Amino acid sequence: MFKHCIAVGCLLMPLLAAAEDPARPPRAPTATETLLQLQASNRQASPVRQVQTDKERDQSMQRWLDSYKYAIPDFYRWTKINSSNNGG
Repeated sequence: MFKHCIAVGCLLMPLLAAAEDPARPPRAPTATETLLQLQASNRQASPVRQVQTDKERDQSMQRWLDSYKYAIPDFYRWTKINSSNNGG
């Protein structure tokens, strides 16, 4: 009989724990979350289709290609650390 009471008590513990915790009201979304949801849903898309001229397209492509001409600064480079040069 005692084992049955313990088993029933163990089964009811999660229900009691959930009953003690008061339900929190849902929090209102922040402005950022609202804007991100609006962007993802595409509900406020512009009715005017945005197009580029050939000149604008060429200039943007050239800017993108020119961005690869610059060397990566040394402070962004990773150095491999192994057991011989880790100071230990």
